[in-house]
Amino acid sequence: MQSYRELVVWQRGIELVSEVYKLTERYPRSEMFGLTSQTRRAAVSIPANIAEGFARKHRQENIQFLRIAFGSGAELETHFEIAENLKFADPHQLKRAKTLIDEVMRMLNKLIGSLVAKN
Repeated sequence: MQSYRELVVWQRGIELVSEVYKLTERYPRSEMFGLTSQTRRAAVSIPANIAEGFARKHRQENIQFLRIAFGSGAELETHFEIAENLKFADPHQLKRAKTLIDEVMRMLNKLIGSLVAKN
């Protein structure tokens, strides 16, 4: 593989970022610097850390950045739950975003596991 752009998990992460931006557009204006900002940053962090880890070219560093991406995914899942409880999010958009984060988390978990197994 020549580029992180070839990783399906990175591609799905980019899709997730787009979904999160659409989803958070409807959050209350009062949350612009709160939940909206935190949710967007957590989403962006996922593909960004996948890319940074890939660029490091050392397996241990790559694993570390993938774990950071996984942590950001858990943070994002929590933000989705909060938004759902507060009824900030459109249920259909939220379902799409949750489906994507579930997929990304499973893929990250498998990728981390396969890289750890190679050690």
